[in-house]
Amino acid sequence: MMKRRVGFTLIELMIVVAIIGILAAVAVPKFAILTRRSSEGTTKGNLGALRSAVSIYYGDNEGQYPTDDLASLIANYKYLASIPVSKTPAYHPDSTVVVTQTSPNDIGGWSYDNVMGDTNFGSVWVNCTHTDTKGVVWTSY
Repeated sequence: MMKRRVGFTLIELMIVVAIIGILAAVAVPKFAILTRRSSEGTTKGNLGALRSAVSIYYGDNEGQYPTDDLASLIANYKYLASIPVSKTPAYHPDSTVVVTQTSPNDIGGWSYDNVMGDTNFGSVWVNCTHTDTKGVVWTSY
């Protein structure tokens, strides 16, 4: 009596490898988009935290916004433990730098208007003029 061999043929194995390759080709770009959206969400949350800290500072100091580069927010850990990270994936490296100016430019990090009398005095922005995955300009947040 002849014994029949049990196992997979080369064609069957090649089909399985091709299917796995196709699934990987579909999944990898989706994963990249999801990680970018995650970074965008982190930046939006950190912007909210910075703006909240500026508002609390404003209330504690009888209607006065910080006139420095927001270093007063992290002094003695009263409002923030540290300046949060601004993540603008694909455009600028992650940064905690706060640039004081009356309007954002495109160098990454955060932008803060510390000029008394300016219409945007006390405003905090993401310092990037590019768009996110939804086509919204970062500075419009």
